Amino acid sequence: MVDYYKVLKVKRTASAAEIKSAYRRLARERHPDVNGGTEAAAREFARISLAYRTLSDPQERAHHDTQLKRAHSGDFVGGGSVFHSNNPHAQRLRRITIQRRFDRRVDQIIEADRRENFALQQAVFTTVTLFLSTFFVSWFKPPFWYNFQLVGRAVVVTLFGIGLWHLAVRLKACFEHYTYNPKSIHDSLINADQGESDKPFTRFTASTFLILGYLLSLASGLYVGSVMKYMEIFNDIHYLFGQSFRPDLLFYPPIAVLIVDTMHHVASKID
Repeated sequence: MVDYYKVLKVKRTASAAEIKSAYRRLARERHPDVNGGTEAAAREFARISLAYRTLSDPQERAHHDTQLKRAHSGDFVGGGSVFHSNNPHAQRLRRITIQRRFDRRVDQIIEADRRENFALQQAVFTTVTLFLSTFFVSWFKPPFWYNFQLVGRAVVVTLFGIGLWHLAVRLKACFEHYTYNPKSIHDSLINADQGESDKPFTRFTASTFLILGYLLSLASGLYVGSVMKYMEIFNDIHYLFGQSFRPDLLFYPPIAVLIVDTMHHVASKID
């Protein structure tokens, strides 16, 4: 069986603090991002994570210690089961079974990390695209709406509706994944044993960040546009730049988010 103490390179008498310190050191050295991002690096990092999860939990560690003692003492007799036999073939079968179980848990950790990374990328892509597109639209004020015919305007309105729905769904998913509602004093006293949420942000903090970020992007774009609108280069390409803020400009940021998120989703599927 796998000796998690050897994986973390600590003694079996190591304290919880020593185990945590060893895990942090190995995590920095073996993280896939600093080792080429290969499948082998990901599996090695998952192996280290699994060892830390096991040894940092007192019950899991006690069970692991018991299994190690039995493995080293050869005390596998009992119960009449082939898995408790000293027969070489039974021992080989036992090793294969344990290895498969270990591989399955490692695969689960790798898959969980991939899902978490993808969720983080979605949150970052959505918010950054929303803020940047709002900034550039309020800066350039593109007069596309007046250059389009009826069909073109219908396409813009349709894309805006789809983009707005997509943005709402994506933000809702981000809020559910990363935010929580803090307990009232009454709930904290009654349910004190439940502990604090492991999510990083409160709903209020995330909402405030989103609203202020959007307003700041809008104001920054309007300011830059007002400063640079007298430059000759913008007068030469007037068909791309408008002079005043118009309601139709609100259509474009959700459309930009829809396009960028779609490209990111396609790229992730190809990868």
